[in-house]
Amino acid sequence: MLRAFMLLAAVFGFTGVALGAFAAHGLKGLLSAEYLAVFQTGVHYQMLHALALLGVAALAERLPARLAKAAGSLFVAGILLFSGSLYALTLSGLGQLGMITPLGGVCLLAGWLCLGLSAWRAR
Repeated sequence: MLRAFMLLAAVFGFTGVALGAFAAHGLKGLLSAEYLAVFQTGVHYQMLHALALLGVAALAERLPARLAKAAGSLFVAGILLFSGSLYALTLSGLGQLGMITPLGGVCLLAGWLCLGLSAWRAR
């Protein structure tokens, strides 16, 4: 799991930078200011949680395995659902995709809860 989380953190970090640049340069004239801000929110949360996932990978051997694995998995799901739904919503204009975003947010919150619990239980 350690290697997978590190690899996914790198992928999410790389794509977060690329998507941020794409939004700033490629979407600036195509999206409304509101949609551009929504897209940037997706990028922001993706980058923050790519770093969180890297932290889980770095600490995985020192934390209770089940909780560390759950935290990392929830961060991955949260990035995909939260940020992914914001990207899809802004690029497609389908407002219904916004219903997925809170599920991603719950995954991110649960990931932080698992990380906190794993720290609490660590020796």
